[in-house]
Amino acid sequence: MTEADLLALFRRSGALLDGHFRLSSGLHSPSYLQCALVLQHPRDAEVLGAALGVRVRSLGAATVLSPALGGIVIGQEVGRALRVRAIFAERQDGTLTLRRGFALDPGEKVLVVEDVVTTGGSTRETMDVARAAGAVVVGACGIVDRSGGKQDLGVPFHALLSMAVPSYQAEECPLCKQGIPVVKPGSRLR
Repeated sequence: MTEADLLALFRRSGALLDGHFRLSSGLHSPSYLQCALVLQHPRDAEVLGAALGVRVRSLGAATVLSPALGGIVIGQEVGRALRVRAIFAERQDGTLTLRRGFALDPGEKVLVVEDVVTTGGSTRETMDVARAAGAVVVGACGIVDRSGGKQDLGVPFHALLSMAVPSYQAEECPLCKQGIPVVKPGSRLR
């Protein structure tokens, strides 16, 4: 799958949005990629998971760990492609944690899978969950890297699409200064 193929898929499913958005990181942006609109189609989710699986197979992960909610579907598909289990961390009292009986063993090799990475905040939090359990984070991946390759997670990182989409602190946002209402389409509340 090429970057052009992926952009066409996002456009076709109405997942590439223009406007004024508050991202999960708290930053504001004129563009938003709503991966859920792509991932709602199981065949597309399977294709994206398989494409990521090809890129990360050499990392040797035994388990995929994704942050809820956005990473769950793509994490499941990457786990399927790698033929490893796929679990997720979710927020409890504002802190990302393993719940529902999920556990990681000390030394277990974990791949963190996200839908979209902007600042890498959720990815780092998920990596911290794995490390707190004694697991070893061998890498991370996502469908889209909104940083254009600028984020550094300290582990190998792979994305199907890398794009430098502008984002701003709220107090510096030109869209806010123009009085354009902000929309919060993501899954994490701040």
